[in-house]
Amino acid sequence: MLFIQNGKLLTMAGRSYEKGSILIKNGKIEAIGEITCPSSDIQIIDATNCWVMPGIIEAHCHVGISEQKKGMEGEDCNEMMDPITPYLRALDAINPMDPGFDDAVRMGITSVMVGPGSSNIVGGQFLFMKTKGSRCIDDLVLKEPAAMKIALGENPKRTYMDKQKLPSTRMSTAALLREVLFEAKQYEQDKEAALQQGDHTFKTNFRLEPWLPVLRKEIPLKTHVHRADDILTAIRIAKEYDVRLTLDHCTEGHLIAEHIAASGFPAIVGPSLASRDKIETQNIDFKTAGLLHKAGVKVAITTDHPVTPLYHLPRCAGIAAREGLGIEEGLRAITINAAEICGVADRVGSLEVGKDADIAIFTGNPMEIFTKPLYTLINGKIVYQAEKC
Repeated sequence: MLFIQNGKLLTMAGRSYEKGSILIKNGKIEAIGEITCPSSDIQIIDATNCWVMPGIIEAHCHVGISEQKKGMEGEDCNEMMDPITPYLRALDAINPMDPGFDDAVRMGITSVMVGPGSSNIVGGQFLFMKTKGSRCIDDLVLKEPAAMKIALGENPKRTYMDKQKLPSTRMSTAALLREVLFEAKQYEQDKEAALQQGDHTFKTNFRLEPWLPVLRKEIPLKTHVHRADDILTAIRIAKEYDVRLTLDHCTEGHLIAEHIAASGFPAIVGPSLASRDKIETQNIDFKTAGLLHKAGVKVAITTDHPVTPLYHLPRCAGIAAREGLGIEEGLRAITINAAEICGVADRVGSLEVGKDADIAIFTGNPMEIFTKPLYTLINGKIVYQAEKC
């Protein structure tokens, strides 16, 4: 058991406490609020004058699958030989010993959504995992699969244009995506009919089976989109096939905020702390998240690590807060909003009884540059403690 006392608790679940405490038992939050320590034998963390909040969540990144300082040997993010690869699983490529995870923990980041990159139209399956606790990836996973990665715009075009195969235009990118969704829908119907008829000769299709959680709305299409027209194409196709969608990057989302709000799909905005190195990122702006939020869109913030190093996530949220998102929503964008968008809010994202004790303690607001992380807890265990000055 562990007891965190006298901290400023930002629960991200409605009520917060200027001077509250948290009791942790068996890796879960046992009690929270204006409570006292039930026993003198319990380990105590005194959080007086500190901010205590849910562990920070990165909703879209490539840590561990694009490893630091490894070159080709550690670069497993994109399979660039076939534009449609839904059967690829991030689980098989993430290295939990990538130093990026240690950097994340030292900044209070306790969980991340990780998966393939955007070179393919369909890149494969994302997973959601904790950032520390085991050298075995299977022990860290919270949800797998957590999303199906798709990409529109420049990246698939750039990858396949010189290979003399589709796609070379936005039209063919959308057409190939529609085609595989159509095939997956037909496969789902055929499989259901075979099961109802007791037909045991039905043959499972390895390339189409991964689409079933998408078609059943158990996981979303995780969609790489920057330009406004690509965002609208993603929404159009998701509506045609009645599937869930997250709009990742959403660089020009502020230009069509009302259309995104009307769609009901959430946005994962960023990396805004990055260069305008592509034509489709020319309108990158830290105001995007705030304008989308004000239009009624649920927003999370991403670094897209390694594009922007993962440990800058609180700073990215801070700049977005300064540029219109606001402090409260900035904090929500890297905690409960991210958890809800990633489909794991029953476990993480807020400080509530019964949830995982993933907790970050700071000297102040983590979105401010001079704030220092003091403790990071994952599943109730201290995985980082700042050295004393």
